[in-house]
Amino acid sequence: MGQIFSALMSYFSANQEKEYKIVIVGLDNAGKTTTLYKLHLGEVVQTQPTIGSNVEAVVHDNVSFEVWDLGGQSSLRNAWQSYYKSSDAMVLMVDSTDRGRMNLSKQELFKMLDADEVKNNPQCCVLVFANKQDLPDAMTVVELTETLGLDTIANRDWHVQACCALSGMGLNEGLSWIAAKVTGGGADGISTFIGGS
Repeated sequence: MGQIFSALMSYFSANQEKEYKIVIVGLDNAGKTTTLYKLHLGEVVQTQPTIGSNVEAVVHDNVSFEVWDLGGQSSLRNAWQSYYKSSDAMVLMVDSTDRGRMNLSKQELFKMLDADEVKNNPQCCVLVFANKQDLPDAMTVVELTETLGLDTIANRDWHVQACCALSGMGLNEGLSWIAAKVTGGGADGISTFIGGS
């Protein structure tokens, strides 16, 4: 009887769907929580500044994700690193209209890439969501790519996706890119794709 039970448990464990971990970081007011709940619920929810973190399960392209949204206030950013362990993808959410703090976003991006948990995990891909593209003063994807110094990242896959968290524009495309990368469906080697316009 015990052998049958063990065999059944082994069968179900082997066929359990893998859940991939995504961590969303970015400065306060970049749209991280709005994005999380748009992906999770398919709708915009009233949000407050995140103190600590929010986590939700998201299924996209038949891939299961555990998505962490971390508070972006300056007092909370030092705690980001404690969430990086075993991440399959990192998402940097950028407010494309916040030109005055773009260098700070760049500093946080490279601090994240330099964290041991990310540096020692070369399979962890990086998606940059260029949020608030619906606003007329938003930086283009090309501008953001240059300003954030993304073209200097040569040792991991990265992608910039234009989006609007409120309407959902671009969010599914960004998540599809992550899904392809984490499941091995993406191109081999290092890719520096620029998505959006």
